[in-house]
Amino acid sequence: MIVSLSTVLLLGAVLAFMLRNRVLGTGGAIVAALFGFCLASTGAAPTINDALHSLADSLSRIG
Repeated sequence: MIVSLSTVLLLGAVLAFMLRNRVLGTGGAIVAALFGFCLASTGAAPTINDALHSLADSLSRIG
C-alpha cells in the first residue's frame, strides 16, 4: 500500500507538472495511464468511481 501510494503521488506530481507546462505528448499519455492504473489500486478508487457515476447520472438528467 505504501509503495502504491508513493507511486500515485509521484505520478500525480509528474502529471501536474506536465499539465502546467503544457508538455503533453506521448510521454504525458504514458504518465497519465500509469497514474490511472496506480490510482485504481488505492483505497480512493471506489470513492472516485461513485463520484463519476453520480456526475454521469446528474448530466444525463439535465439533457
